[in-house]
Amino acid sequence: QVQLVESGGGLVQAGGSLRLSCAASGIIFRINPSAWYRQGPGKQRELVASITSGGSTNYADSVKGRFTISRDNAKNTVHLQMNSLKAEDTAVYYCNARGPPTTAYGPTAYWGQGTQVTVSA
Repeated sequence: QVQLVESGGGLVQAGGSLRLSCAASGIIFRINPSAWYRQGPGKQRELVASITSGGSTNYADSVKGRFTISRDNAKNTVHLQMNSLKAEDTAVYYCNARGPPTTAYGPTAYWGQGTQVTVSA
């Protein structure tokens, strides 16, 4: 059974930093792609950053240069370092991984429970 557990959210002032972590069991981040999504108040869930099994990263335009996704293979954990936070970064942040079993629609998507990030102006 796959479990993704996020931590590190909280309240921070604009311009501050937070580091989110996602610890996985039942799936190996090193050989499966993973990502961070977020859902702000009244908004749809959006992709924030992703990392492939090979280590290639991709970022939403709104966070480029401020956020960094990384992976600790030894701890099977993915991190999201968030710097220069803005009020518009306020959202629930979700960890995502895609892996087996593969269906006709592709790999199975797994989600964490989410962690709240609130940035005060």
